[in-house]
Amino acid sequence: MVVTHKKWWKSSIVYQIYPASFKDSNGDGIGDIPGIISKLDYIADLGVNIIWVCPMYDSPQVDMGYDISNYEDVYPPYGTLADMELLTRESHARGMRVMLDLVINHTSDRHPWFVDSRSSRANPKRDWYIWRKARYGPDGQRYPPNNWRANFGGGSAWEWDPVTEEYYLHLFAKEQPDLNWENPVTRRAIYASSMEFWLERGVDAFRVDTVNMYSKPPGLPDAPISNQEADVQAAFTLYCNGPRIHEYIGEMNAILRKHNAITVGELPHTPEMERVLKYVSAEAGQLDMVFQFDVADVGLGKIHKFDTVPRAWTLSDLKMAVARTQDLIRGTDAWTTVFLENHDQARSISRFASDLPEHRVASGKMLALLETTLSGTLFLYQGQEIGAVNAPGKSYPITEYRDIESLLYYKMVDERTGGCAETLDRAFSALQHLARDHARIPIAWDGAAPNAGFSAADGARPWMATHPLASEINVADQINNERSVLCFWRKMLRFRREHVDLLVYGDFRLLRVEDPDLFMFAKDNHQGDMVVVVLNFTKSTKGWDQPRPEELGLGVAGGIQLTMLVSSEGADGGNLLAPFEARIYRVDT
Repeated sequence: MVVTHKKWWKSSIVYQIYPASFKDSNGDGIGDIPGIISKLDYIADLGVNIIWVCPMYDSPQVDMGYDISNYEDVYPPYGTLADMELLTRESHARGMRVMLDLVINHTSDRHPWFVDSRSSRANPKRDWYIWRKARYGPDGQRYPPNNWRANFGGGSAWEWDPVTEEYYLHLFAKEQPDLNWENPVTRRAIYASSMEFWLERGVDAFRVDTVNMYSKPPGLPDAPISNQEADVQAAFTLYCNGPRIHEYIGEMNAILRKHNAITVGELPHTPEMERVLKYVSAEAGQLDMVFQFDVADVGLGKIHKFDTVPRAWTLSDLKMAVARTQDLIRGTDAWTTVFLENHDQARSISRFASDLPEHRVASGKMLALLETTLSGTLFLYQGQEIGAVNAPGKSYPITEYRDIESLLYYKMVDERTGGCAETLDRAFSALQHLARDHARIPIAWDGAAPNAGFSAADGARPWMATHPLASEINVADQINNERSVLCFWRKMLRFRREHVDLLVYGDFRLLRVEDPDLFMFAKDNHQGDMVVVVLNFTKSTKGWDQPRPEELGLGVAGGIQLTMLVSSEGADGGNLLAPFEARIYRVDT
């Protein structure tokens, strides 16, 4: 059954911008809002409908802006409130809407709310955050209130405050204390400061960070033991999707509806479709769409995401992950999203295809064709459109990494192994493949310019080192090159707009799930239109056979005819697919 409730945002293209790494306008080595404004025409020319700006709020930048100290102001190196208002106006003038990150599970420990909260147990804002007394062992040793592990590093999710002699909860860094959503006064303050302030200034949408973590379980019980060797345990089964979470989102949605704002929620640790539907069913009236983590989690370690090796997955794993996100809208009133990259993911070419020089262009085009033929709202991350890849390990060592998640993991491995070189090499190999740092390296605008055109030649050193491959992968070299990844993305986004009913709203049918080399699926709008998409995920030329009518759910006696509409290689090679080639065929009966 095809989704029939069509809305503008369902067929939109969302372009995500990481402010620090997009464009530096004043030579201080840090990207900024005026830099974003200077590139709005470039973004609009891609065919983008919405720009999503990662946190630009005032922040100590422990977690690159996801630790907010003032929701109602801008981080000074990024610009001013006036700059944000200009960005909104200029985006609207180009027919693009503006989406901001809504980070309200936690604040910075420097937010005035938390400064007050930790000042005294008697402070009125004490219960704006989650404070608990210590537990003590038989020997009198002090322990945290429960065994929850923080998401960053391998330590406890609780931090001891020596002044008031209690622990506070932080599901992420210790500088990111969790807000207490049980307190209605706190919730009203959150809504006013983080949402209404910006909606009144013309913002059109929010990407809601960690949207399923606000409601904690009563009593904050211990997590089940999943790692016998550790004192702290992964607790996401407890703090995700808590008992009051839909009540809280309902309150938020009542405010958003007044402004016709749209929402996309980040929904980690929620693989069950029935549970996802509670967030995105139109009837439920919660969120417009969510980011499921099925694809993002492919190949990650079970205990810790980095406790793995590169390419620890099969193509069938990836196929099934994609299918789960597509099946969300089959026969339901829900909506889904399409993404392979964002600020929290490594580059998709390096993860899912090949970043070898001879294959990376073909890989970038193949993944572009994959994304643009999947149903849902499509999200494109900065640099993805030029086929950006992970930084090579030999020319971008751990000393150049800046992300707190990467550094805390590397530090944990170092401390637990006594600096074992072999174990640290394995840890760095995982970081080189999966770290968030790769998505945050400054954009290469011009490979021949100092700092790859991100920052002025006479300015400060960019906050992260320029990509070692900037002279080979950059905007200037691709913008007028019809064979480039950038031009192919433009072509495919146009193609998607021309076939909205089929590609955005059509039903997805996975074919030949066990094939280890080829990813094949069909799209059907149940109005007589069908296409078959076939992608070669290998470094070798592969033969392929067209699907049989029964595989496509067609009961035709005379067979079917396939007509090629698009090839990422530019020509129809018949039954032979070039390495990392992707094609779209129209199905005629």
